[in-house]
This record gives sequence, structure tokens and C-alpha cells, in this order.
Amino acid sequence: MQLNKKIKSIRILLTLLLTFTGSVPYLYVTAAQPSRNTFTLVIDAGHGGKDPGAVGRFSHEKNINLSIAKAFGKLVEENCPDVKVIYTRKTDVFIPLTRRAEIANKANADLFISIHTNSLPGKAIGRGTETYTLGIARANENLEVAKRENSVILVEDNYKERYQGFDPKSTESYIIFELMQDKYMAHSVDLAKSIQKEFRTTAGRQDKGVHQAGFLVLRETSMPSVLVELGYISTHDEESFLNSQNGIRKMSQSIYNAFLAYKRQHGRGKNTSWNSETQKTDGDQTQPVESAAPEILESDTDMPTQNDETESATAINEKTEQSDTKQRPVFKIQLMASTRQIPAGSARFKNLSPIDFYKEGAYYKYTYGETTDYQEAVKMRNKIKENFEGIFIVAFKNGQKMELQQAITEYKKNK
Repeated sequence: MQLNKKIKSIRILLTLLLTFTGSVPYLYVTAAQPSRNTFTLVIDAGHGGKDPGAVGRFSHEKNINLSIAKAFGKLVEENCPDVKVIYTRKTDVFIPLTRRAEIANKANADLFISIHTNSLPGKAIGRGTETYTLGIARANENLEVAKRENSVILVEDNYKERYQGFDPKSTESYIIFELMQDKYMAHSVDLAKSIQKEFRTTAGRQDKGVHQAGFLVLRETSMPSVLVELGYISTHDEESFLNSQNGIRKMSQSIYNAFLAYKRQHGRGKNTSWNSETQKTDGDQTQPVESAAPEILESDTDMPTQNDETESATAINEKTEQSDTKQRPVFKIQLMASTRQIPAGSARFKNLSPIDFYKEGAYYKYTYGETTDYQEAVKMRNKIKENFEGIFIVAFKNGQKMELQQAITEYKKNK
């Protein structure tokens, strides 16, 4: 009897939290969790119900997304007995963005794939596929895609409170993604690359590449995750292809093939530590994407000591100040990454100095400048960003790469 009363009290408390906050904290009471040997995949068909997504001449994005999501899921269910497939929706219903992420987090999922269809305004023509991971948009067109996909929250009740004042149409709102460092980034990028490769080779689609942008649905998930843009519903031939049985078959098969490649390489990626050295690339590619696993940049040497036992107070203070500065995060601007070493003085650096590099996995990653002042690093980046596509700030401490958000937090404490 007492146990039943406690369970009832917990249910009431969770109901109240949902009513007043619009979401339930990540505390879930479930009958059973998947086996630790089971790979859990969450497939998210974007939009739905009262939210049609992008609208073409004769179809809605929500229906294209659902058709390909279900076809992809069916392939997994029929061929991968060790994979548990969870759909955020299997019918034409509206699901808030936060709820989609909650479904994945509650299931302790290993992978989250959100499926969408792109669009351009007016009579603009666009063709091709692209896959996104979480991050700050490096190009205006990527930002516009994120704005359009995030605008779904405007039809949600109490969206201002639920998303803490986030305005999907305001560029300023996306500054928050500058402070985010996704620890699953390397895995997410691997999957995104594989998906794009399959779209190109299996489906014969134009490859528009892998990008980063501030998608709310990816921000809320706690596992490797990507958002796929299947093509342009605003372009007549693309819309026709994506609605055809041939198009649905080719696109779902492409995502399925990429999923198998990812699973073979990473297994249960969310719950296992993996070495970033396993990343593979085709040829010499410049990648403006972040990777995981910090590497030693260079060895720090100890501060020289003085033999004079009667050091002056000034000398001691100077030493203390230098030692304190040494312990602070150092911010640099990452310009590019390449699988081959770029010669010093290369024209690709456009006469910038000083240029440094560090090795991470298969990549040589090149940086410009260094400062312990984050605001100064932002100014440095803004000053040169027009000459370098996709540059971003990275941080190091004692020669080791660190999470940018943690570095910014330490910077604020040291001010």
C-alpha cells in the first residue's frame, strides 16, 4: 500500500513538472531498459500533424520525411536483429522538438537520425543532399536551414518558456552554439560523411557535403546525432523523385548502408570510449569540422628557477603571475585541417602569422594566433573570417586541447 502511494506521488510530481515547465527532467520510470548488447537507433521523421514543414507544388515535407524514415527503419528491422528501432513518429502527428529528444534520451539511444527535406524561397532552384551535425553555422545558407527547421517551435504552446526565450528567427539566438562543444562530434561527423557518400554513390544524388548548424533537436540529444536534408521540395524534379517509389527506395537504402558502416566502426558508440585515430577519410580533404579526443600540442617546460635564495618580492610576484598565466586556457583560431602536412608559408595561409598546427587522428589541424583572452580571440576570428570559410575557436591548456565551453568558463573566472 505504501509503495503504491509513493508511485502515485511520483506520477503526480512528474505531471506537475510537465505542466509548469513544458518538459520532464531526465528522470524516467520505465518498465525495462534495452539489453546492453542491443544497439538502439532512434529515427526522427521531421515535422508532422499541424506542422507540414516545407511545401512543394504537390506535396508536404512531413510526408516525404515519414515515408523515407519508415522505409529506412524497415530495412534495419528486417536485417539487424541486434538493433532496436524507435520512431519519434510513425503517423502524421505533431511532436514538439523537445519531445523528440526526450524519446531518444529516455531510450538511452546509441544514435539519433533526424530526416528532413530542404527548400528555397521563391523561384530559386536547389539540388542535392546535405547532412548536418550540431554546431554554429559557418555560412549564411546553413544558418537559414537551421532557422527554417527550428521555426517549428513557433507552433508549440509556451515555446518561449520551454526554449528559454530562444527566437528561431533571430541570428543572435544562435550565438549560444558558439559555446557548445558536442562530445559526440567525431562520431556524428563520421556518420554524416558516410550518409553523404551513400547518397552520392547509391542514390546518384548531388553531394552538398557535411555542415554544422544550430539545430535545437540535435542540441537536446545526448548521443551521436545527425540531421539529414534529403533534397529540395521547392525544385520540381527533386520533389518528384523524393515522392516516387524509386526515390524512397534509393534514399532509405543509402541511409541504411551508412548506418551499417557506422555500426561496424563504432558499435554502441554512446556507451563506449573510442579512439579518434579510427577516423578514415578519402584522400586529402580540408574539413572545417571539430573532432574529439585531445592530443598533446607540445610539451611544456618548467619555469626556470633562480639560484639566488634572496629573490626579491618583485621577482617572486612576476614568477607567480607567469605561472598563473601558464595555467590559463589559450585560445586559437582553427583555419583548416588536412590529411597531408601543409608547408610553412603556403599561400593557403594568406600571409597570416603566427601559424601553428597540432595532429589529431589522421588530420593536421592548423591554427592562427593565440591569446588567453576569449574576447580577443573572437575579434581575431571576426577579423579574418571573410578570408577563411568555416573557421572557429579552439582552446588548449598546458598543451592539451580542451572543451571550448570549459575554457570559456575558466576564462570568466580568471577575469
